[in-house]
Amino acid sequence: MNKKERKGYLGEFIAVCLLKLKGYRILARRYKTVCGEIDIVAQKADSLAFVEVKSRKSVEKCYDAIKIKQLKHMRRASEIFMNRRRDSNRIFPRYDVILVADWRLPIHIENVSVE
Repeated sequence: MNKKERKGYLGEFIAVCLLKLKGYRILARRYKTVCGEIDIVAQKADSLAFVEVKSRKSVEKCYDAIKIKQLKHMRRASEIFMNRRRDSNRIFPRYDVILVADWRLPIHIENVSVE
């Protein structure tokens, strides 16, 4: 595993810890489909958060790493995830981003537009 992969795994671990502290239950990590990958799927009450994690040296570089195309792939992958759930008509999906910058607290941005 190279340095970039280790940083990604660490960022996802930090994001999972943050979500758990906020009361979320982690349903999946690195959920892969033919449409794309979702870093984290987490549920809190009737909300299902599909989370993209960005780990970089600075918050600014995290923001710069967010790509609309990637979020659209995540949305298509989330539709596959939702179609496999029996309770999908009672669950409200949303798309979040967690930014993990070196030596900073992670930033959780809820309900990002992926249109």
